[in-house]
Amino acid sequence: MRKLIGTALGALALAVAAGGALAQEKKLTIAYVEWSDAVVATNVVKAALEEKGYTVEIVPLAAAAMWQAVATGEADAMVAAWLPATHAAYLEKLKDQVVDLGPNVTGAKIGWAVPSYVELGSIEELKGNEASVGGRVVGIDPGAGLMRASEKAIEDYGLAIDLVEGSDATMTAALKDAVDRKEPIVVTTWTPHWMFGRWDLKYLDDPKGSFGGEETVNTVVRLGLEADDPEAYRILDNFALTLDQEQKLMVENEDGGDPATTAKAWVEANRQTVENWSK
Repeated sequence: MRKLIGTALGALALAVAAGGALAQEKKLTIAYVEWSDAVVATNVVKAALEEKGYTVEIVPLAAAAMWQAVATGEADAMVAAWLPATHAAYLEKLKDQVVDLGPNVTGAKIGWAVPSYVELGSIEELKGNEASVGGRVVGIDPGAGLMRASEKAIEDYGLAIDLVEGSDATMTAALKDAVDRKEPIVVTTWTPHWMFGRWDLKYLDDPKGSFGGEETVNTVVRLGLEADDPEAYRILDNFALTLDQEQKLMVENEDGGDPATTAKAWVEANRQTVENWSK
């Protein structure tokens, strides 16, 4: 009898240990760029996965490093891949090392924008008038796809203008300062972005197509994730937000909201949508 009890207890201990190991395996790492839209999307999908028992680590990286992290398996996924143009070079280089699950946001766009009071309608109107905007375009992270497209635009339109490197935060700070002073400024930008809900801005027309057309923001995962974790793969594959949903959350965050908190509140308020991601 003692032997049977010992055997049973041993089996139970093994089962508990196995269960613990399985629980521990519900871990995911999601890489992202610190753009306001990517912060929203990453935190929302993190909150949705955590409700399913996952421990999710989100890691901010430059765009190139984000793609590399997923390609090497250091990260399991990203929900911030701008395609087909902005991140085209990364996809071309790493397409055999990642899985593109398709759009999680549609109707995205990149380009240059100015406050509505600036009397410019297109990029080509800057030719010979660069001094009217201080001889500069205020940009974001060096090496970002938007910055490469901006360099192309400068070349395509033959502009004698400086492209200033920085970040999303430094770019929007410069924009705020210019708007407060009613001064002209050109900034690199994209949609979705909270800045369009805060200020009256307009994109400069791009007749030469330097910035490409409409884009999507895609979910990209590491090779083998579907086999390793079908549940996580399914949620990531089904994950999607609208431009309006993202931009409203971006404004909340910019107004002082904590991205993790606003994401959890959104998940709670959109229960059916989130549940559909698991199906």
